[in-house]
Amino acid sequence: MAEVSAQSVKELRERTGTSVMECKKALVESSGDMEKALDYLKHRGIKLAEKKQGKTTTSGRVGSYIHSNGKVGVLVELGCETDFVANNEEFKELLHEISLQIAAMNPVYVCREEISTEVIAKEKEYFRKEVMEQQQKEGKEKPAAVLEKIIDGKIEKIFYTQRCLLEQAFVKDDAKKIQDLIKDKIAKFGENIVVKRFKRFEIGKE
Repeated sequence: MAEVSAQSVKELRERTGTSVMECKKALVESSGDMEKALDYLKHRGIKLAEKKQGKTTTSGRVGSYIHSNGKVGVLVELGCETDFVANNEEFKELLHEISLQIAAMNPVYVCREEISTEVIAKEKEYFRKEVMEQQQKEGKEKPAAVLEKIIDGKIEKIFYTQRCLLEQAFVKDDAKKIQDLIKDKIAKFGENIVVKRFKRFEIGKE
């Protein structure tokens, strides 16, 4: 078993917010290598988050955000399993960041599972028309199977990432999605965390 220093454990804890025991275990498993320990904790957190998803969230908080110009406002219900986590400052900060995201990026749905087949069909038809018009301009025509793959790709990379909150890039760090922020906190708190619903208000818009 590799020996790890208290200083290394302290540094890893400061960088991740993970418990002392988990940090020590990560460093031991990584033979004292800090970067490997960070990677270890990341993957461990992902696995824990996957296990926790689906757990009942009967507690939580409702958060709000009003933009400085007074023309955009947001209400969000963020669920968790216990009042202990709901009252944690980091949970409150997560709720605030999600509220800011909604105000800035105006998502329509929490996740893709909320979207009806009718809406998806309509979006596919829009992208199909767009791609076919582009083909006509270029004087090229792609096989039907290739065309469908292009359309599906646009649904994944454009529609879902613009309309679904969880799949949007975080406005403060586009290397992360909102679902990544939530998974990080699930891993840290050991509880499921779910955006249950939100409402965005903007002057002059329904």
